[in-house]
Amino acid sequence: MKITKPLNLALLAVAGLTFACGGGEKTAETATTETATAAAPAQEVSLEDKYKDDPIYIKGLEKVKGSDCTSCHMVERKIVGPSYADVAAKYESTEENITMLAQKVIAGGVGVWGEVPMPAHPGLSEEDAKDMVLYVLLLKK
Repeated sequence: MKITKPLNLALLAVAGLTFACGGGEKTAETATTETATAAAPAQEVSLEDKYKDDPIYIKGLEKVKGSDCTSCHMVERKIVGPSYADVAAKYESTEENITMLAQKVIAGGVGVWGEVPMPAHPGLSEEDAKDMVLYVLLLKK
């Protein structure tokens, strides 16, 4: 009980000091503007939402979902293999890289992203593999 009185007096003193130092001179309009500006942070859009209307994205996504790629890869998170966003960050979207990566998808491989091997996909056509690679390279952050 003895601490309540000094605590109340301290709060009253701080409130009075705040008001005396200009706390009461701001207009409501200024305070509202500052609040509205601070309350509107930039919203981060996922890569999937960013490209959902792109024809390359749509075609590649369809082929990726029809394969076994999603058992080892995700768009923005590593599972067994690298995320698609990490692959896109590592490789430029050039014709040479698209052909080379399509061949890696078909032939499989190991060593570039660690010791876990990527299985071969000999049943994929080169055109389908390129569509998948174009989709992956589109997902650059």
